Amino acid sequence: MKKNCYLFIIACFLSSFIHTLQAQTYIEDVTIVDVINKKLIPNQTVIINKDIISEIRPAGKVKPFQNAHIIHGKGKFLIPGMTDAHVHFFQSGGLYARPDALDLRKHTPYEKEIDWVHDHMEDFMQRYLKSGITSVIDVGATYNFLTLRNSFSQKANLPTVYMTGPLLTTYEPEAFKKLDKNEPFSLVTSIEDAKKLVQDQLPYKPDFIKIWYIVMGEGKEAEAAARKHEPIIKAIIEEAHKNNLKVAVHATERITAQIAVQHGANFLVHNIEDEVVSDDFVKLLKSKKVVLCPTLIVADNYYKTYAQKNAYTTYELENSNPTAIGSIYDLKHLSDTADSLMIKKLKTRFNLPQINTYMEKVDSIRIANLKKLADGGVTIAAGTDAGNIGTQHAASFIAELRAMKAAGMSNWQILQSATINPAKIFNKENSSGSVSLGKTADLVLLDSDPIENLENLTKINLVFKNGQALETGKIVKVTPEILVQKQLNAYNARNIEAFLEPYADDVELYFFPNKLLSKGKEAMRKDYSDMFKRLPDLHCELKERIINGNFVIDKESVSGMNPIKKVEATAIYEIKNNKISKVYFIR
Repeated sequence: MKKNCYLFIIACFLSSFIHTLQAQTYIEDVTIVDVINKKLIPNQTVIINKDIISEIRPAGKVKPFQNAHIIHGKGKFLIPGMTDAHVHFFQSGGLYARPDALDLRKHTPYEKEIDWVHDHMEDFMQRYLKSGITSVIDVGATYNFLTLRNSFSQKANLPTVYMTGPLLTTYEPEAFKKLDKNEPFSLVTSIEDAKKLVQDQLPYKPDFIKIWYIVMGEGKEAEAAARKHEPIIKAIIEEAHKNNLKVAVHATERITAQIAVQHGANFLVHNIEDEVVSDDFVKLLKSKKVVLCPTLIVADNYYKTYAQKNAYTTYELENSNPTAIGSIYDLKHLSDTADSLMIKKLKTRFNLPQINTYMEKVDSIRIANLKKLADGGVTIAAGTDAGNIGTQHAASFIAELRAMKAAGMSNWQILQSATINPAKIFNKENSSGSVSLGKTADLVLLDSDPIENLENLTKINLVFKNGQALETGKIVKVTPEILVQKQLNAYNARNIEAFLEPYADDVELYFFPNKLLSKGKEAMRKDYSDMFKRLPDLHCELKERIINGNFVIDKESVSGMNPIKKVEATAIYEIKNNKISKVYFIR
C-alpha cells in the first residue's frame, strides 16, 4: 500500500515537472542588451519558466524540450521592460486635464473629465505595455485611483503600477477642492496634519508617499517660504518612513529639493530649474542614494498647447489615446465659445518672443543640471509626467528619451534610466530591471539595436509581461471609434502618414449614396497631401458622433477650407478588418 502511494506521488511530481518544462519559453540566438554592464551579448538563448528568467546560455548549447514555446531571436535585441517613472492616471494628457492651469470647465465639467479617465485607465495601461513599458510609477493619484489600481493588480498582462495617494501639499489649487475621493491634493498646514494625512492613506495600500513642495517667489523669498514649511516636510517624511514607505517630492527649486533630501526624501520627481546646481548638491544626492526624474518635456508641452503650436509626431498620433490627444486640437474651435477671449489671450501671450526666451532659459538650466547630475553619479530615472496637458500617456516616453539624449546623456545612460534605475526606487533591482537570471520576465524583443539608435526602442517585435509573450498589435483593443478618431486627429495635425494609417489599402470614398470620388490609399495620399499643404488653417470640429456596429457617423464642421464660412458635412465610415474600408460624404 505504501509502495503504491510513493509511486503515485512520484508520478504526480514527474507529471508536474514535465508540464513545467513544456510551459517554458525559449528566446533563441538573441542579443542581450546588458544594461548593468553596458554591453551587448550576442548569440544567447534565454529560457523563461512561468514568469521568471530561469536560464541564460549560449545559443546552440540548449536543447529545448519538446512542445516548448520557441521564439527565434536571431538579429533581434532583448532588453528589460521599460519603466515610465513619472505618470498621473487621474490626468488624461488632454486639454481638460488640469482646470487649475487651463480652466475650461464651462465647456467640459471636471467631473466628466475625471469619470472619463477613470473609465480609460486600462486603455492607458495597455498603451504603455504596447510601447514596451512594463511598469509605471504614478506619483500623484487619488483614493479612487488607488482602489482602481488594486482591481487591476491581478491582471498579469497589464503593466505593474506603483502608485501613491493624493499629493500632500503646501498649496492646494482651488479647482481640486471638494472632490471627495477624486481629490488629488491634501493640504497640510501643521505637523499634526502631516502625520494624520500619511495615516489616512495607509488603508488604501499606497506604494509610497508624495509631497508637492510648492513655494512662491524667487531667491530669498522662496527660501524663506521653503524654511517655513520645513517642519511639515520633515514630519511627512518621518511618518512615511515609520510605515516603511518611501517618499517622492516635487521640488523644482534647489532649496526645496535640498531640504527634502536632507530630511530623507528618496525620490525627486523633477529636475532643478531655478539655478545650476553646485558640486555639493550633486554629492548630497549621490550620498543619500536619491533617484531623480528629470521630466524635460512636460512644461514645454503646456506652452506649445497654449500657443497652439503642438506638432505631434506620426508615432504619437498613432499610439496615444485618440480622444485625449484629439482634445488638444479643440482650442481652435473653442475660440468661438464663451472661453474665446481667454483662449485668444493665451495664444497671443505664448507666441511672444519673451516667452520663448524664458522657456529657453529654463530649459538650459534643466539640461545643464541633468548632465551634471548624471555625470556626477546620481541615479537618473526616465519619466514623462504623462497626463499633464499635452503630454500623452505612453506615446510621450520616446520624446522624453530624445530630450535626455539632447542634454548629453549617452544611449547606455538613457537605457539604464528607463530600465534598471527605476527598479532602484523601490529596491527592486535584484528582481527586475535587467535581463538577468532569476529576474521577472518583463522583457521587450526589438528588431534593431537600441544602443545604435534610441528610435529603435519603438521597433518592437514582442513584449513579455510576467513571462507571457504579447504581440503589440493585439494589446490595445481597436474599435471603429478609435480608428475614426485617429484619422480625425491626424487630419487636424495635417499629418498624412498618421491620417492614412487607419485606412484600408483599397479604401473607397463616395459622395452619398454611390458617386465614387476616389479609390485606394495612394489616391488619398495624393489628394490629401496637396490639401494639407494648401490649407494651413484646416480644422475639423466634431459636432456629433453615432456608432452603430461597424459604422461611425460623424457630423463635422470644417474651417480653413472655405475662406468665407465653415463647411458643414456628415461623414459615414464603414470599418472592415480593423480598417476604414469606405467613406460616404453627405453635404
